[in-house]
Amino acid sequence: MHAHAHSDHRPSHQPRRSSDDRSRYGGRHELGQNFLHHRPTIERIVDLARDTEGPLLEIGPGDGALTAGLARLGRPLTLVELDEHRVRRLRQRFPRATVVHADALHTALDARVVVGNLPFHLTTPLLRKLLRSPEWERAILVTQWEVARKRAGVGGGTLLTGQSAPWFDFQLRCRVPARAFRPVPGVDGGLLDVSRRRAPLVPLSERAAYERFVRRVFTARGRGIGQILQRGLGMSRSAGAAALSRASVSPAALPRDLTPSQWASLWRSFSGR
Repeated sequence: MHAHAHSDHRPSHQPRRSSDDRSRYGGRHELGQNFLHHRPTIERIVDLARDTEGPLLEIGPGDGALTAGLARLGRPLTLVELDEHRVRRLRQRFPRATVVHADALHTALDARVVVGNLPFHLTTPLLRKLLRSPEWERAILVTQWEVARKRAGVGGGTLLTGQSAPWFDFQLRCRVPARAFRPVPGVDGGLLDVSRRRAPLVPLSERAAYERFVRRVFTARGRGIGQILQRGLGMSRSAGAAALSRASVSPAALPRDLTPSQWASLWRSFSGR
């Protein structure tokens, strides 16, 4: 099945569009669309984008409900859309925008600001791609509620949060009710605001090694971070205690409890042994 990087999510019970109007990409993603139609959420996204500078790129604009607000900002605007019928309509409706007929998973996300109502089934791969893309400074995204909540560390950080923390700041702006989409999906959405840190907490050249370190911390056995550093990572008791002291972390803390600066401090202690 083709990875459909679209602003909408479609349940299988929706009737098919006519053959003249169906995208050649077909599949279940073509069977009925979940557009974001909730005006307060759209205006919130546009307001966040207004506070940024530079060119904008929208992932999966669909029928252009959010695009219309972004276009009013009067800045260079690129729209990445997979459905060829919508590409045609978007070019007619937004003649000043650059409409790219492509799959966002396989397209450069190279504007300063990236905006999008991400398809729920593609949230994680699109986020992974975005976090590997070096050009953007701010990303304002509607994702599944659980993804937005976890990425922002609400209720505790995850492995992916810890791995991204030195380079990106995640803010959960609001919950987007399922009824904000048409048709209504089975879960709520969340508005996730991601900023690239101007001063990274860990050098980018150490990113791969740092990510392996975080994975080991999350998967190692131990009742708290003190035990994990010793049993899972092989640090001596004294070295582990010194690392925790420098990072202001309790030995009983769990990986999900660590802040970005604490992760960075523990990494410096571990990598500089």
